[in-house]
Parts: sequence; C-alpha cells; structure tokens
Amino acid sequence: MNTRPWIKMWISALLLLTLAMPTALAEEKPAENKVDLAPGAVSAVVMDVDTGTLIVDKNKDAKLPPASITKVMTMLLIMEAIDQGKLKMDEMVRTSEYAASMGGSQIFLEPGEEMTVRDMLKGIAMASGNDASVAMAEKISGSEQAFVALMNERAKGLGMHNTNFVNPNGLPAENHYSSAYDIALMSQELLKHEEITQFTGQYQDYLRKDTQKPFWLVNTNKLVRFYSGVDGLKTGYTSEAKFCLTATAKRDNLRVISVVMGEPDTKTRNAEVTKLFDYAFSQYTNLPIYKTGDPIGELKVGKGETPVIPLTAKHSYSLLLKKGDAVEGIRHEVQLDPKLKAPVAIGQPIGKIVVYKGDQVIKEFALESPVNVTKAGWWTLTKRTAKRLFFFD
Repeated sequence: MNTRPWIKMWISALLLLTLAMPTALAEEKPAENKVDLAPGAVSAVVMDVDTGTLIVDKNKDAKLPPASITKVMTMLLIMEAIDQGKLKMDEMVRTSEYAASMGGSQIFLEPGEEMTVRDMLKGIAMASGNDASVAMAEKISGSEQAFVALMNERAKGLGMHNTNFVNPNGLPAENHYSSAYDIALMSQELLKHEEITQFTGQYQDYLRKDTQKPFWLVNTNKLVRFYSGVDGLKTGYTSEAKFCLTATAKRDNLRVISVVMGEPDTKTRNAEVTKLFDYAFSQYTNLPIYKTGDPIGELKVGKGETPVIPLTAKHSYSLLLKKGDAVEGIRHEVQLDPKLKAPVAIGQPIGKIVVYKGDQVIKEFALESPVNVTKAGWWTLTKRTAKRLFFFD
C-alpha cells in the first residue's frame, strides 16, 4: 500500500492548522508592548474587562503583599451575598469589639455601633476601612476566620493561583500575598456588579451625616477625580507592599483594569497607571456584542418548574481589537445546552457565546444560569403533556 499520499495529506493539514493558530489566538494575545510603561512597579498588568485579555504584562505572576487591594475580594463577597439574598443594602451591621480594634485606615467604628451595609461599603471602598471590612466579614460568615476561608475558596474558583488571604483587609500578615494578574481577575469579577462603581467611583461623601459626629470620606484613589473615565477600584499601602493600585477606567465601550504593585510613592503610582491607561485607550478599541441588559435568547429547561427562562446579558460582552483591525467577517452565535434538565442551579454553566471570524473561532464567553430552576412536580408535568397533546401548543 502506498502511504505517501496520506503522509502528504497529514503534513498539509498540520501546516494549515499551524497557519490558522495565530488568527484564532489573536484576541487572546495582543501585540506585546516593548516599552516598560511602569518602570517603578515590581509588577503590572493591563486587562480588557470584557474579554480578560492582557494588554500589558510585567511580572504578572509575582507573589507580592497586596495591602488594602485585598478589600476587592471583600467587596466582591459582599456584592455576591447581596445578589444571593443573604444581605440587603439597608440591613444594619453591628460592630464587634474585635472589628473596632483594627488599626491603620479606618472609619472609627465603635464597639456596638451599627451601620448599614451601604455605609459599610462606602467606608471600605472610599476610606479603605479596616474596621468596616472585619465587621462585614463577621456579618457574612460569623467570624473573620470563616470569611477568610470563603475568600480563598472564591479566589481558587476564579483561577487566582498565586494568591493566599489571611485577613479581609490586607493588614500585614505572614503568608498573605497575591499577584498583579490575580488582582486583575478579582477586579474583573467585581466589575460584573456594575453598581459597585457607585461606591468606588465617588470622590467624597459622608458617614454619620445626620449625627453629631459626621465623618468625611475622601477617596484614596485620586485618579477618580483626575483621570477621565476612572471609577474605581482600590488603593493599597504598607511598608512591605509599598504603593499598590488596581484602577479601572471606561471610555466609549472599552473598559480596562490597570494594576501596579510595589510602586515607590503615590506620585509615581498614579503617573504610571495614567500611562498604562493612555496606552490602552490609544491603541485598542472593542466591538460590542451584547450590552448589559440586552436579550440573548431563551433557555429551555427540560422538566423544569419554569420550562423557559429568558436570558439577558448580565454584563457587557465585546471583542478586543487593535485600532485599525478589520471587522469584516466577525459574527457570533449563542449555543445553549439543548439537553438541559431541571434542577438547574444559579451560576450553573448552560452554554456559551461563540465569536467567529469567517469559520474560525476567535473567542468564547461562558454563559451561566441566572436563576435556580427546580424540577416540576408530577401534576405540572402531566398538565403540560396534556396541553401539548390536545391543544397543540
């Protein structure tokens, strides 16, 4: 048997695959910037929020103390507890003696003092309140230790492989570390809760406004005031960590996150984050696919109490492009699991949005169930079957 034609076909197929790979991966790996835009930082990244693509990478996986940037995870767990119905913005939170004893940045909570979740969030997001962070940790998990376990579990779920939390506020502690890339990942997840920027994007506000002891809040992130489009997220400083910042800015449809760690001072930190933003916004744009709230389709759940679930975009979906890149031939499809059966848990994978250029897949976005769907009872299923049989509906 002559095997040469088969060998030729195999080599040809391999060459075609090799030639196709750069196009397929183009959205994940933009052209690298050869100039160090953050020379003062030990590590730095710039991430496109919608796709998670890194635009800038400088020592992204270096394990470093994150200082108060730790509070991004604390805020994320607060927002998720609200989404899950475990907390309400107007719910009162009581301050324990332990929470009130935190040093460093604080909103000077007193033992037994009560404050709403909304005001606690203000205190964490704007004033970097160590005391408010512990008070919220105790409210959600019953103890700081239990909350820290939840932080690490969530970090693992987000793929934060170079992170370990020891407390919810970032005060110096042995074995408490993260990386610029991991910080970008949790910042990206926090920004899915778009209302968080109502807190992180404010420059000033008050706590205890109608009392005899009003407390003036001024955002520790000065870029909120001085860089157009910045509306978060969190600063950090300890003598060990130096000056750190995870900042986010949005212009037109493009939202990016810039993270710097180990900067020598606030002036350098802010100047270098500004350069990182300038680079991202001057070189990149995006192609919107879905905006927050846009209808995506309908999810059919076999034997579900609710058989059809309307799907809307919980956050924006877009494609990162270098300015000047051609958009012809780019299309997308929503692919939902056709065999999905109840019960379905909130957050359970249900399908994906697939983006193509021609016939090549260039990006995929995972889709999750927005609700819990319980299994329908026998009587409901019987009525549903009878309706289909006799009324052809």
